[in-house]
Amino acid sequence: MAKKVLILCGDYMEDYEVMVPFQALLAYGVAVDAVCPGKKAGDVCRTAVHQGLGHQTYSESRGHNFTVNATFDEVDASKYDGLLIPGGRAPEYLAMNESVLDIVRKFFGLGKSIASICHGQLILAAAGTVKGRKCTAYASVRPALIDAGAHWIEPETLASCVIDGNLVTAATYIGHPEFIRLFVKELGGTITGSDKRILFLCGDYMEDYEVMVPFQSLQALECHVDAVCPKKKVGETCPTAIHDFEGDQTYSEKPGHDFTLTATFEDLNISSYDALVIPGGRAPEYLALDEKVITLVKEFMEARKPVASICHGQQILAAAGVLKGKKCTAYPAVKLNVVLSGAIWLEPEPIDRCFTDGNLVTGAAWPGHPEFISQLMKLLGIQVSF
Repeated sequence: MAKKVLILCGDYMEDYEVMVPFQALLAYGVAVDAVCPGKKAGDVCRTAVHQGLGHQTYSESRGHNFTVNATFDEVDASKYDGLLIPGGRAPEYLAMNESVLDIVRKFFGLGKSIASICHGQLILAAAGTVKGRKCTAYASVRPALIDAGAHWIEPETLASCVIDGNLVTAATYIGHPEFIRLFVKELGGTITGSDKRILFLCGDYMEDYEVMVPFQSLQALECHVDAVCPKKKVGETCPTAIHDFEGDQTYSEKPGHDFTLTATFEDLNISSYDALVIPGGRAPEYLALDEKVITLVKEFMEARKPVASICHGQQILAAAGVLKGKKCTAYPAVKLNVVLSGAIWLEPEPIDRCFTDGNLVTGAAWPGHPEFISQLMKLLGIQVSF
């Protein structure tokens, strides 16, 4: 049976904490409505990039613009199976909005599945819905939760998650894989075919969403996912770029989150992986010049293992000479590379279109993540059933 989830948004919610679960759930076949008080379907919420940079608290910078796809004033809690609340700074003011609190109380009263992360639990506290419930959150939310009568569970790490009945809570977006998986299971979902090993080919200034959304979406499906970058080791980071569409003739760029690598490029055993994912952004421009990268891509394609590439990632495929005769798409500005490499160009209209040709999945940009991830899941034999 198809499931439907509501995401409660606000200006300066954390960028990852809204988009990763939003697109992951869509990829798994869940219908998702995202709403914000005072806004209608098609309006935009600004987001914030929060991360620890060694200071006494997290830093903040501007994130992507997030488009809500439903209207807050039209929400009927009875028509949804679950509620998800992102963190960031939005919960500070949403917790003072009686309409928001009323919706939260209705979801709890109906026994719906609830998932809240980071600062989102401020809204649960304000709604009076955590009394006697085990929950965690970002550490600074502890006083409010304790005062609201919650059974506070100290997060051992920033990836900590807690489940108590129909309530799933998490400390930060680092815990997204478990957070999303627990929420899917609470919604009645069953994951099959997840014993897969997937490699991400990363580089400095890859697009922020285009690495983290598929990375954590696949981790949430219990896949083993590694991320590597030439000349970098496990534990090192790659800076990312936020590419957005803000009315200019091309995309804008802002600094994104730092992305932590999970393996060392030089130590790879390519034969141990079932699939390769190539994010877009600006990284592919220089990775396409690296002979070791080209060799890696050729090995995956020659073995006919699934390869999923998005946006500018196809610059690497073109340089590797593996697109000849293949039907594929890419970000429109990469059409030249794709066509000159001998591929059959498929127009990305609309921009979220994705295509599969044999073992190859290609997408044009991050708005297409749900289809991009679901098509890769199909090639890998991974299913989420409700």
